[in-house]
Amino acid sequence: MKRLSGILILFFLSINCFAQFTDYVNPFIGTTNFGTTNPGAIVPRGMVSVSPFNVSGSDLNTYDKDARWWSTPYSWDNSFLTGFSHVNLSGVGCPDLGVILLMPTIGEVNADHKEYGSILKNQVASPGYYATDLEKYGVKAELSSTKRTGISRYTFPKGKSNILLNLGLGLSNETGAKVRIVNNQEIEGSRMTGSFCYNDGSERPVYFVARFSKKAEEFGVWKKMPEMKAESAWSDTDGQFKYYKNYTQELFGDEIGAYFTFNTSTDEQIIAEVGVSYVSIANARMNLEAESNQFDFEKTRLQAKQEWNSTLSRVKVEGGTNDQKTIFYTALYHTQIHPNIINDVNGQYPAMESFEIRETNDCNRYTVFSLWDTYRNFHPLMALLYPQEQQDMVRSMVDMYKESGWLPKWELNSKETHVMEGDPAIPVIVDSYLRGLKDFDVEAAYSAMVKSATTPGKNNKLRPDIDHYLADGYVPLVEEFDNSVSHALEYYIADWNLAQFAKALDKKDDYKKFLNQSLRYKEYFDPKFGMFRPRLENGDFLKDFDPKQGENFEPSPGFHEGTAWQYAFCVPHDVKGLIQLMGGKSNFVNKLQSVFDDKLFDMANEPDIHYPYLFNYAKGEEWRTQKEVRRLIDTYYKNAPDGIPGNDDCGTLSAWIVYSMMGIYPVCPGNTDYAITSPVFDKISIELDPEFHKGKSFEILTHRKNKGDLFIDKMMINGKKQNSYFITHKTIIQGGELEFFLKNKKTTL
Repeated sequence: MKRLSGILILFFLSINCFAQFTDYVNPFIGTTNFGTTNPGAIVPRGMVSVSPFNVSGSDLNTYDKDARWWSTPYSWDNSFLTGFSHVNLSGVGCPDLGVILLMPTIGEVNADHKEYGSILKNQVASPGYYATDLEKYGVKAELSSTKRTGISRYTFPKGKSNILLNLGLGLSNETGAKVRIVNNQEIEGSRMTGSFCYNDGSERPVYFVARFSKKAEEFGVWKKMPEMKAESAWSDTDGQFKYYKNYTQELFGDEIGAYFTFNTSTDEQIIAEVGVSYVSIANARMNLEAESNQFDFEKTRLQAKQEWNSTLSRVKVEGGTNDQKTIFYTALYHTQIHPNIINDVNGQYPAMESFEIRETNDCNRYTVFSLWDTYRNFHPLMALLYPQEQQDMVRSMVDMYKESGWLPKWELNSKETHVMEGDPAIPVIVDSYLRGLKDFDVEAAYSAMVKSATTPGKNNKLRPDIDHYLADGYVPLVEEFDNSVSHALEYYIADWNLAQFAKALDKKDDYKKFLNQSLRYKEYFDPKFGMFRPRLENGDFLKDFDPKQGENFEPSPGFHEGTAWQYAFCVPHDVKGLIQLMGGKSNFVNKLQSVFDDKLFDMANEPDIHYPYLFNYAKGEEWRTQKEVRRLIDTYYKNAPDGIPGNDDCGTLSAWIVYSMMGIYPVCPGNTDYAITSPVFDKISIELDPEFHKGKSFEILTHRKNKGDLFIDKMMINGKKQNSYFITHKTIIQGGELEFFLKNKKTTL
């Protein structure tokens, strides 16, 4: 009896442990204010996410099919649902995916989403689960998922109930689909996706197999016709949509779909399972068979919850408010969505830039690399908290080079989208290597980096304007809005990382070459303004220069998505050199402080998100970092749908808040030191990975006499006084304890 009681106690302790972390995740954070996250059901790194699809323009009761600028399947501000999509992106700035939509309805089948859509009510979301009521039909919809499958449970009223599969609706700029009804419980097909940010050439099909827990009494397909014409093969015309019952042949088209109709009793539940693959229908079916719980929704939901609790438990926080914990764990949750796996259960995946099918057996193949964003802080965070995942991501990027001839810039589903600036794979790979993640083809990676850093422009897919950069050290402004300065600043960071890689590999000549190349950012510095200014091909600075031009996303000569102010300190690899260039510490600090005081800082713009930590490079001014970081945390991050200050950018803004609330931040990838600020929580315990780290855990303890104390008075590392406002990655992964003593007045060590 005592043994049984002990088992029960352990069981309930386990259940409480599982609830500990997911209870502090609010998937609705970031679903408005351009955060572009969605509250759909997903497991960590899942290929599939089942999300409510409701982007519809400003009118909550209508649907604007031409509103293609939406980059998310869901917006908190809109309550008009048109289905549940199964492959989605989170926190991105351009539309794509949002396809394979299921929609429960009742009564006669209607394929027009403008008419069959319903108002959402009573929305609930937690990691791996989403639920809502559909006001129009009295139907409750619940969603969950595994890595490669989605599961939906619909509770219907008594009568004629339908499940629609809409392949014409989605965020993808591409159209084109095929569908085949296998029998009265199963359907298969595919949908084209691609053209992220409307770039041609990145199209790729996604395949699916869907099955239902109950046999349909009636089924059929529909197709939206361009004109009203009588066709003997079709029947039951409803406007431009034509329906055909019991149609079991393969149907192709842009606006097509299928329906399954059931005779349900009151509160009868019908469950749909959808397997997905980017390889084939056969693989989608295989993924479904391998991961399905045979229509057991509660088992799938519990497994998803347990998986999330295991993942989130890598960091444990104590103290702080419930809102602060929710902000922290939701941000950590968001860092586990992208990159996501693209390989099927048998290891197969589509090769980079082709339709060749390859296979991975020793690691996961990842996709969705928003590298211009994520290289700055996301990947260093993964190297610390989830090193195996980060190493697999590096291996994925190196394999992309082997398959296509180039490292990725902004990769989506094994296609290059050519979005954003620079050569961002270099700092990701180098930083990972220097943090101890070395199990990848190092020589191939180095060759790939040298290729992009030296290949002439016409043949260079990553640095197409490299010729002048190599000859004169900068990229000239050729057209009025060509982002030339932004390009070059990214190249300097990449080349500095390449120099560090060369040094680590004992390639001394390359080290000197790329280091010197990285320091030529000074070519842009204009002493008159004390900041970077676009230069022309003849070496002259651009006339009529306005450092504030570019606010509110207006075009700005030489700068991408920002002003010259938001790039003025974008030299994280040589902050000391920048201080000298700006006339010394006093001038540097005053100019940097003015960015915050004059509201020139943009929390949602990646080139300047490291700014508040730069005060740590000016001795005696480190208290400004503590002040500004805490102000930014309290101002821009909230436990609310608008709680992210802009596009989460595949976890980049979330990584910023995770680091900042812990009290450390990686100012420059390739430099494995962390800048220090005062933590938010009383105790933070980081579980280290024994496969990659020497220590078992690293703890950050904070002592404050008053709630408002935020300035660092003293620090101790493993019982010894810490005199630096930087801590090395090596120190953390060896395990130990960093202790803070805070006061309410600015101070210095």
